[in-house]
Amino acid sequence: MELLKKRILQDGKCFEGGILKVDSFINHQMDPILMKSIGVEFVRRFANKDFNKVMTIEASGIAPAIMVGYLLELPVVFAKKKQPKTMENMISTTIRSFTKDREYNVCISRDFLKERDRVLFIDDFLANGNAANGIIDLIEQAGAQLAGMGFIIEKAFQHGGDTLRERGVHIESLAIIDSLDNCQIKIR
Repeated sequence: MELLKKRILQDGKCFEGGILKVDSFINHQMDPILMKSIGVEFVRRFANKDFNKVMTIEASGIAPAIMVGYLLELPVVFAKKKQPKTMENMISTTIRSFTKDREYNVCISRDFLKERDRVLFIDDFLANGNAANGIIDLIEQAGAQLAGMGFIIEKAFQHGGDTLRERGVHIESLAIIDSLDNCQIKIR
């Protein structure tokens, strides 16, 4: 994903504390051509996996998950950060946000995540792995199975990917950031 790496170096902004801001092309304003390329690459990388549903967490994971779902003609479901009054058969878990430095509950209806589902999870960032672990908890509560996890950007220096890989989770990250020390973006 040379196009993605180029955009991170060109338009990404680094802030103290290990924060990489990519809001001009991934998670606030989106580049649809880049997002399509990201979807195509995830489809290629997970071609040998058996899954029937794409899952993400609102909000920044929705666009790449939709692209994957569209390309594979599969349903996409996302965990919500606020429980709608109309949600039935809800399961929930608590996730700590690295960027926002707070905990929040995420929920999903068992109507859309069932025991027979094999799930591919897609998200924008993998840092400490808190959101990914929360999603794994939701998948396990539903009795479904995790087929793999795809991330647009992995911040390797925060070791969430290492922990997930040690658990046997198939991870595919399109761009891996080795360091943001001194606000210099170092891509593997």
